[in-house]
Amino acid sequence: MHQYNEQIVFTSTLYVIATPIGNLGDITHRALGVLNHVDLIAAEDTRHTGLLLKHFNIKATRLFALHDNNENQKTGVLLEKLKNGQSIALVSDAGTPLISDPGYHLVRSCREEGIRVVPLPGACAAIAALSASGIASDRFCYEGFLPSKAPSRQNALKALIEEKRTLIFYESPHRILDSLQDMASIFGEERYVVLARELTKTWESIYGAPVQQLLNWIKEDKNRHRGEMVLIMEGHRIKSDNSLPHAALETFRLLHSELSIKKSAALTSKIHHVKKNALYRYALDNNWQD
Repeated sequence: MHQYNEQIVFTSTLYVIATPIGNLGDITHRALGVLNHVDLIAAEDTRHTGLLLKHFNIKATRLFALHDNNENQKTGVLLEKLKNGQSIALVSDAGTPLISDPGYHLVRSCREEGIRVVPLPGACAAIAALSASGIASDRFCYEGFLPSKAPSRQNALKALIEEKRTLIFYESPHRILDSLQDMASIFGEERYVVLARELTKTWESIYGAPVQQLLNWIKEDKNRHRGEMVLIMEGHRIKSDNSLPHAALETFRLLHSELSIKKSAALTSKIHHVKKNALYRYALDNNWQD
């Protein structure tokens, strides 16, 4: 083992190290110490990590490429090195490894093999955005990147309609407009969302508004849909005791495509144990016709 600044780097240990998401000053002293002393650094992009190491004058440690395309094949190689007494640091391009980044297969394999895994906490875009969003942070649901294809993305969002926890998404510049449009259609135009963009970087911005208003704001300036993005969305809120579950409304709509409002409401009431009067009011409020 190696000792540095009252910290210890153990042999046969995998260190999962969070790295800055923009501002290099956010790296921890402990992370720098471990990166300086491990035998190997498994990096998502060796060129990107090489620049980080160069900035902090870390030169001695060897780099090993570990990314989405080779993780399954290279995990065995790293396990052998760990079993032979080497210490390894796992880093992604930015933030905490495994959070929408490679590393899960390696960490799981280490746990299964009884190899020690040590996390070094630090930067994480999702948590940084949540902390500054002003949206409830006591319970939240991290969804990462939505599917790129519209039907899959819309299905994923529909599954979250009644999720009461705060929702966290990552999004890319070329999909942000489509994703927000789907959110407005599925969650309603008034669902509140915060866009945290380019966190810790020069052009950092955090802007919150009802989703349709946010979409319009982004469209006003092409610079507003550039860079790394996190979306923080408030969870589903039950407006009153008479609010109808999404599943009941879906059934009501489906039945009404074939039946009268009265019959549709009666059947939906029996299936979902909701009040018929509430269904009638919903139909009237939305101008349904028999």
